[in-house]
Amino acid sequence: MTNATEREQERIRTVNRLLHGACRPLRILRTVAWAPEVKETFLAQGARELPDVTYAAFDPAPTIEAVREARRRIVPVTTIDLWLDRQANAIELSARMLAAVGTTGFFEYGRQLYGEPTAPLRYVPITPLDLAQSVLDTIRNLDHIALNTAPPSYHTAEEVAENLGQAVRTQFGDRAPAIELVDRLSANALATSRAIRIRRGARFTDRDCIQLLHHEAYIHVATSLNGQAQTDLPLLAAGHPGTTRTQEGLAVFAEVISGSIELDRLRRLADRVLAIQMAIDGADFLEVYRYFMERTDDPDQSFENARRVFRGGVITGGAPFTKDLVYLFGLLQVDNFIRAGFAAGRADCLHLLFCGKLDLFDIPALCELYALGLCRPPRFLPPWISDPRYLLAMLTFSVFTSRVSLEPIVDVARKLLDSAPMVRMPVNEPERVMSSAWAVPIERRPIAGYPDVALQQTHGADRVSAP
Repeated sequence: MTNATEREQERIRTVNRLLHGACRPLRILRTVAWAPEVKETFLAQGARELPDVTYAAFDPAPTIEAVREARRRIVPVTTIDLWLDRQANAIELSARMLAAVGTTGFFEYGRQLYGEPTAPLRYVPITPLDLAQSVLDTIRNLDHIALNTAPPSYHTAEEVAENLGQAVRTQFGDRAPAIELVDRLSANALATSRAIRIRRGARFTDRDCIQLLHHEAYIHVATSLNGQAQTDLPLLAAGHPGTTRTQEGLAVFAEVISGSIELDRLRRLADRVLAIQMAIDGADFLEVYRYFMERTDDPDQSFENARRVFRGGVITGGAPFTKDLVYLFGLLQVDNFIRAGFAAGRADCLHLLFCGKLDLFDIPALCELYALGLCRPPRFLPPWISDPRYLLAMLTFSVFTSRVSLEPIVDVARKLLDSAPMVRMPVNEPERVMSSAWAVPIERRPIAGYPDVALQQTHGADRVSAP
């Protein structure tokens, strides 16, 4: 005879299986993808005519029925059931969004899932549009400064594939994704748990290489593999729009904490937010394409940037795809969560961020599920979590500095430096090496106080990774 706890555990497993099954038909990016010929035709015609895009029909009925079946077993009053209910709502909205592809309904459902540029954040009185404009204004303030940077050195797709392959084999062992060179890809690189595809002919700077490793491999691949190991909670392996903001925010945070992000990357993320608002205000594909041409002077890249805004939506304007809001928005949320959670004395929750595909608001439920023995600890962790010494030091410093208001100090700095001449340092040419991007361990030994991790000596610097 089973007791109440066992019955409750089995109910949670059943709901998870039903919602995981409901997610299976949801292939968001695949459904809204454009055929390669669309770009070829657009550029061949001199970028003067709106692209002609068609989408395959999507039937939401199987997903909606599976969600209804799951809801019959959910009573949204406990922390765990509220989590399950949020998953059910996001999955149903996603199915309805895909059923409305190519229409204004796609945007209406999409903004409920991903947000919209002018909607204030829940706990902070700022909008994604405000945030993006702040990034661009700050970068613009640097225009008069001769930054000490030299033109980047570039690496071929073949070089990146070879080094990335070595890095992911080190990190993931026999679960490492394959590295594939492909002729056609909408981006320079795309990752799944099984493969990281790199577009042959693409060029990568050293920063691009490190970003690719930390963003795609150490976050997206890791959370996919960790989610697949959650046999009692298979829903954690099913990424859907309800988890996208946190997943992309966590991936961009990884770029920040690893020191691989740069101003141009932040500018691109902010530009996408402004472009989405342009489309909401009625700008068509051509107008947004020209906006990006002013920013990049690169027809191929401008097309891809505009495509990201209009895929699945209405080419003539008014109803874009708002997913690209989540990068800056998610970065802010993840950064705030990590810093605030640390300041509140709950650094113990950091590992749970990587146990699968999840949203920050899922963490309380996952704590309870972990206590019930249903949520497994993540096997694969990025270096800055598996060895938290640098992160914890930075968080301690952040708590320390947050107690001081910056505004009066900025006024003092302006007065102090107002008459000082601008300092222009000589530019040093970078070496054409990739060793800083790819960590290759040559020694493993246990660390006192860290029983579950091992130290790796890497290019003269210490880091820790899960065994």
